[in-house]
Amino acid sequence: MKKLASFLIALCLVFGLAAPSAQAATTGATSVQQIVQALGIINGDETGNLNLTGYVTRAQFAKMMIAASTYKDTISTTAKSSPFKDVKYTHWAASYVQTAVKAGWLSGYTDGTYKPDNNVKLEEAVSAVLKMLGYSSSDFSGSFPEAQLATYSALGLNENITKTQGQSLTRQDCMNLFYNLMSTKNKSDKYYATTLGYTVNSSGEIEYSSLVLASMKGPLIVEDSSWSSSLPFTASTATVYKNGSVSTLSAVSTYDVYYYNTSMHTVWVYSNKVTGVYTAASPSTSAPTSVTVAGKSYTISASTAAYDLSNTGSFGIGDTVTLILGMNGDVVGAISPSKAYTTNYGVVVSTGTNTYTDSSGNTISAYTVTVACTDGNTYDYECSYSYLSAGNVVCVTFTDGKTTVDKVASSGLAGIVNSSATALGSYAFSDDIQILDTTEKGSYTVVYPSRLAGMILDSSDIKYYSLDSSGKLKCLILNDVTGDTYSYGILTSTVTGSSTVYKYIVGGKTTTYSGELAISDGPVLIELSGSSILKMRSLVSIRLSSLNSSYAVSDEENYTLAEDVSVYILQDGGYYLSSVSAVSGGSYTLYGYYDKSPSDGGRVRVIVAY
Repeated sequence: MKKLASFLIALCLVFGLAAPSAQAATTGATSVQQIVQALGIINGDETGNLNLTGYVTRAQFAKMMIAASTYKDTISTTAKSSPFKDVKYTHWAASYVQTAVKAGWLSGYTDGTYKPDNNVKLEEAVSAVLKMLGYSSSDFSGSFPEAQLATYSALGLNENITKTQGQSLTRQDCMNLFYNLMSTKNKSDKYYATTLGYTVNSSGEIEYSSLVLASMKGPLIVEDSSWSSSLPFTASTATVYKNGSVSTLSAVSTYDVYYYNTSMHTVWVYSNKVTGVYTAASPSTSAPTSVTVAGKSYTISASTAAYDLSNTGSFGIGDTVTLILGMNGDVVGAISPSKAYTTNYGVVVSTGTNTYTDSSGNTISAYTVTVACTDGNTYDYECSYSYLSAGNVVCVTFTDGKTTVDKVASSGLAGIVNSSATALGSYAFSDDIQILDTTEKGSYTVVYPSRLAGMILDSSDIKYYSLDSSGKLKCLILNDVTGDTYSYGILTSTVTGSSTVYKYIVGGKTTTYSGELAISDGPVLIELSGSSILKMRSLVSIRLSSLNSSYAVSDEENYTLAEDVSVYILQDGGYYLSSVSAVSGGSYTLYGYYDKSPSDGGRVRVIVAY
């Protein structure tokens, strides 16, 4: 049984965090802007406008230099003395100018002025940035500024900057200059960004995800509707991501967890909660650093949560509690389930009994069901209903500290998933829709919307669905629609005796199984539960005329390959694991094996090359 991890834990992280660029930083214009913004070198106004065409004054350039230096976290925003007669200690840039001059990067004029409102010229900015890299006047054999400008070009500091000597720099020019500075080596042969503690790749470019993390504030918990008023920027103009997708402030709910970056004018929100019985704490209940709730262990990252889950806090062993989780799946808060209004849907994977000692020292033995919920995780819930069995679709609710697990009736929904995988029939998918494909025996897998593009789903294909407050599909529980729930391999031999022994290969590994399967040797679909086989059936074969990384062709019809298609070379009676690229060159006779019709979402699961 294949189980895909929750997309949130893949944060994850970098994850929804990388959402503004959706990739590591490159030298593209958008990435340059994101990097320099995240560094805090160039910020927008209260509406987020960066005004990149505006010219930069000498005072503004001094502030940018400090933000791009080791002084960025130590400088006071107020000065106690006047560095120049035209830069009084009351001037907004006095401390920045004073620090940059003291560091030897900037200088004033012979008349004792700094001229803070004059636009900064290319040669002035270049000379200052070279000094930040450790260069001094003794390193230049020519006259100023020709020698400095030649070094500026030789180091690549001029990339994407077209200004020449004597011309004023715009905010866009300065953005490019400071971005180039970060990936330039200083006189000690170290990338400048590393001297500030940032991580760079092999090309010296700052890793965007690590930069975002370094300058991010949080976690903070949304307590009420006024939460956004505490942000240090205008919330209405902020970029908002929720669970890794572009979102809006209106989508943020009470007890969501949020993080923000002031310079990027961005908020990241995560809505991830777990409700269940609190059954264990480590290393102790007096000072827990991790807790077990609903059968899973979670690390505590907030002191308030640690207190609430300690023996002097609000929740003890045996209580039903809702954990509020941050972007890494860590516990940042703990509240009563009645506040969270949590309802979970999923499929029963197994049933059993859980035994633990509560906070009063009593031994508790409770009947439990393990449920695979639509978030892709499994949870253990105490339940008195022994009639539940693997494969049942259930709704889990929490009222007055008690857990209720009820069977859910079939939904009756049907329709066609559009080609862009954004709607099923007349129902649009929510941005964070959760889809689970399940079998009658309780196997499951997380499905992403793109997997269903173009598929026709009838009422028997959908076990359950729910809508969000705007009428969009929030979750879908499918009935064995994709076939992705199973493993695929080759049954290589069947030996009968006192019991029948089957030998099969999955992922190149050979395993034996004793039982009665009534199946012939060859490529097969396998449903596993631990080491037990719940189901095994033969796949449909086709002779292939050609093969590429995405499709197999038979009788001029394309058959989509499964992402994890297994390829074997059959030689001298043995199967040897191979790859699509290794067998598609024309020297093999190829057969493909699929689980069901391509029009029903089937895929070629196994390829055998003779």
